[in-house]
Amino acid sequence: MLIRRNESLLLVVDVQAKLAPAIFEREAAVANTVRLLTAAGLLGVPSFASEQYVRGLGSSLPEIRSAGSTARFFEKMHFSCTGEPGVVDMLRATGRRQIVLTGMEAHVCVLQTAFGLIDAGFTVFLVADAASSRSPENRSAAIERMRAGGARIVTSEMVLFEWLEKAGTDEFRSVLPLIK
Repeated sequence: MLIRRNESLLLVVDVQAKLAPAIFEREAAVANTVRLLTAAGLLGVPSFASEQYVRGLGSSLPEIRSAGSTARFFEKMHFSCTGEPGVVDMLRATGRRQIVLTGMEAHVCVLQTAFGLIDAGFTVFLVADAASSRSPENRSAAIERMRAGGARIVTSEMVLFEWLEKAGTDEFRSVLPLIK
């Protein structure tokens, strides 16, 4: 099953100022999330970003806020985005059933969000190179568990190329710098 631009949305979970410094391979996870947010903006893919308990963990990183200029940011207290009142309805209102999922921490908020989305009837594509935890063991266990639970595991480049579908277009040329 391919990720279709007109059937998918991007959901970024909790890439926040006070959490990010402790995350395993955070530079890659953040850079890949920025690439996806930027491409989503260029290609008209709806984007959403959660922020867990902003008072304690701070807002999203500045580069996430900047790349997500077209994204809808929302605060949450539940670990799962789907536990927050109105979030599932907000995502359903897009009319899209595929969710490209990234974020921190993979074994807590991302995992619980993935399972909540699957339970709500969405197809979840976890972007493995844009999701991480404080430890590599927790990250690996989370990816393995999400795969076993029905999430499809992808990389940021898979998402970009599947959103694009073909080369030689203006859209391809606009996203190409994000790939190089």
